[in-house]
Amino acid sequence: MTAIYTIEEQVRKLEAISNHEEKLYKILELYMELFPVKDAYLYRYSPIGYFAEGIISLTPEGLGYIRQKRDNIRAYNILQTVIRERKAKYCSGIECFKQMSSNYIHSSDDHALLISPICYGSVVIGLIASKQFHSRGTIDDELLVLATLYGKLVGKFIEDFQGAENPSLLSKRELEVMQRIAWGESTKEMADSMSISELTVKQYVKSAIQKLGANNRSHAVGELYRQGIIS
Repeated sequence: MTAIYTIEEQVRKLEAISNHEEKLYKILELYMELFPVKDAYLYRYSPIGYFAEGIISLTPEGLGYIRQKRDNIRAYNILQTVIRERKAKYCSGIECFKQMSSNYIHSSDDHALLISPICYGSVVIGLIASKQFHSRGTIDDELLVLATLYGKLVGKFIEDFQGAENPSLLSKRELEVMQRIAWGESTKEMADSMSISELTVKQYVKSAIQKLGANNRSHAVGELYRQGIIS
């Protein structure tokens, strides 16, 4: 219980951050403080195309950008499992080499992998990957539960932060609907998760499209991506 409280308390401190880049850095820095990892790689995930795209990394050498990394998660069993179950997973030894591609293996010392999903509600919006660990730490079921919790808290923080930064004319509900469309949710799924009718969802979509001057929902989502309003 103490560990859960500590994670919740530490993530709440992120709310004081106003800069987007610093926010991402602090998410990884806090992850490395809370868990026995020596590195952390942050990826954006989109169910449209099943691609995980690199954003930044934090290693013993410092902060780095990994935007050149773009992987299809269907090529990795562990990533598919993490996204399907929305739970942190760990593998090591020969099993790790079976799960990883050359994009992740940098030396003969790389023999373990921890993946934690970043979730907003029931949707995975990102991943944190670690492959170097402190000898003092043990990656057990309890730690995986805590890593899963961290991803859920961070996911909510990220989306709340983006909503607060929203420079568009969209209302909070309109923005939420458009974000869920970008994640691939259907009208029925949105209605169920947001506790509103399908008609209301369609009205939010229609008004968002009009405000953005878009031709259709795909055009509207693309414009919001371009502006950096949704992820």
